[in-house]
Amino acid sequence: MYTMFTFGSKLLSEGLILFRTFTGLQILSRNRSSYQCVISLAMSDGPEKKRLCVHEDIAKFDSLFPELLTEVTSAFNTADTRDAFDWFQEVLRYNVPHGKKNRGLATVQSYRSLVKPDSLTEEDLKIAMVLGWCVELLQAFFLVADDIMDSSTTRRGQPCWYKMKNVGMIAINDSFYIESCIYILLKKYLRNKPYYADILDLFHETTFKTIHGQCLDIVTASSDEKQTDLSKFTMGRFTTTVKYKTAYYSFHLPVALALFLAGIGDKESHAVSEKILLEMGHFFQVQDDYLDCYGDPKVTGKLGSDIEDNKCSWLIVKALEKVDSSQKQLLQEHYGKADADSIHIVKSLYSKLNLKQTYVEYEEESYEKLCRIIEEECTSLPKDIFFSFAQKIYKREK
Repeated sequence: MYTMFTFGSKLLSEGLILFRTFTGLQILSRNRSSYQCVISLAMSDGPEKKRLCVHEDIAKFDSLFPELLTEVTSAFNTADTRDAFDWFQEVLRYNVPHGKKNRGLATVQSYRSLVKPDSLTEEDLKIAMVLGWCVELLQAFFLVADDIMDSSTTRRGQPCWYKMKNVGMIAINDSFYIESCIYILLKKYLRNKPYYADILDLFHETTFKTIHGQCLDIVTASSDEKQTDLSKFTMGRFTTTVKYKTAYYSFHLPVALALFLAGIGDKESHAVSEKILLEMGHFFQVQDDYLDCYGDPKVTGKLGSDIEDNKCSWLIVKALEKVDSSQKQLLQEHYGKADADSIHIVKSLYSKLNLKQTYVEYEEESYEKLCRIIEEECTSLPKDIFFSFAQKIYKREK
């Protein structure tokens, strides 16, 4: 089903990959050190004809949210708790459904790829979508809290929740509420399923790891000194922070959920999936750090603040690998400062160090490495799950 055709001795230099997608076949070819889709063939017959296409999944996924909103808030729709009911309905409407929903939809689409079409039931598909929304709830929980900790101003093209009138630090309690909704939904839809305990553990473990990653991010960024301690900004610290803060919940979680839902619980399959997806999460965060500095806020939906927030971003780590002593002194004096002049000086230095080109080269090399890992390591799972993930984030602008 997943066939590799190579036309030279170098797997990623002269090869083509043919693999099934959710709606047909795609042929990938090397294009300037990366794989690009050169042919896409829609399946016109066979079981694939019965599968919903991706845009139909999106429509069904979106239409499910109001139902889930009612389910997690209805218990407090009484006269004595009406204020809480109204408040939390608005909390969920404002913070949950307005993102790209890549994580939630990845759960659904990964599940489709793991299950034979004639075994796919409407009940299981709905459970996959509920799990997808649980991932989106987890994301919203993290973001509401993260925006407070980072003193951010915008998120997804609108003011951060805590910046809204009459919200403020109430948003801390709201973040707790958003997380609690995950377990209300899991209990309702999965309580009698054989994988209930595995999925509960997975959500708890993922949250635990992400909290540790958030701690590393904050501790590394915090400083009581007049000058930034640049010694904390190492590639090792960056890699560890990204692994725990981003990769587990954004990439590993959706696919691991799909595996359990599809009845795949063996350690080998989960270990291979984890290896690939943690690598992808690292790739994603490097993109995020680049877009924080160079992305268009109208496209990304948020104003970049890594420089003034003293973040251990990929850009500062790479800058420190390139600077001379005088340039390093500039960074010590201006990195982590919120004034416009300091931000301008740091960005100007990034330009002198040609970090844009460094990023372009990194993106190509990392995408090629990712394709190689998928091709070589993924022998027991459908490779299109991971290639589809990779294609969605490659060259992204938001």
